Amino acid sequence: MLILASQSPRRRELLTHAGYEFNVIAPHESAECGMCSRETPPELVCRLAYQKARDVALQQASGWILGCDTVAECCGQILGKPTDREHARQMLQLLQGHQHRVFSGLCLWHRPSNRMWGDVDVSELTMDRQSDSELERYLDSEQWQGKAGAFGYQDGLDWVHLVSGSESNVVGLPLEKFARLWQKAQTELAQQQAQQQ
Repeated sequence: MLILASQSPRRRELLTHAGYEFNVIAPHESAECGMCSRETPPELVCRLAYQKARDVALQQASGWILGCDTVAECCGQILGKPTDREHARQMLQLLQGHQHRVFSGLCLWHRPSNRMWGDVDVSELTMDRQSDSELERYLDSEQWQGKAGAFGYQDGLDWVHLVSGSESNVVGLPLEKFARLWQKAQTELAQQQAQQQ
């Protein structure tokens, strides 16, 4: 059984629409924190995905646990979820008119073997400049809440454009990358179990 270690409704929606059967168990908040200033975006999302998967995996006797974390990066700054409206404004002002990247780290943890598989996906986007009134309208909508970089690609914003990479990665779970990782992990585990018999 696949278990999604996440509180994100967007990740649940993506997996559901892709046809996966899974349960959801949210990791403890302590598994989702801790940014080291020396980490690159890929290192950060991999570590946080691992922490989330580990937190849930250690509570399970069996199953496949999927941890995922997503951040945006622009001009050398890592942008997670905004803490409040002013933080969201600062993020959006930084992103406007710049190409930026969205990184997602995946960690797939099998119980009881405790084998892990991981990967990172990256997508590139641009964001058009907004007038002050347009920016205020978006901030008033509160659609920025809980979203890395203070925007949701899935919200149909006509001022955010995908340049390269996966749309589902920008939303929070790179489905194409996950499908390959899921297949690889199941194949490798089956081969290992066959060799042990």
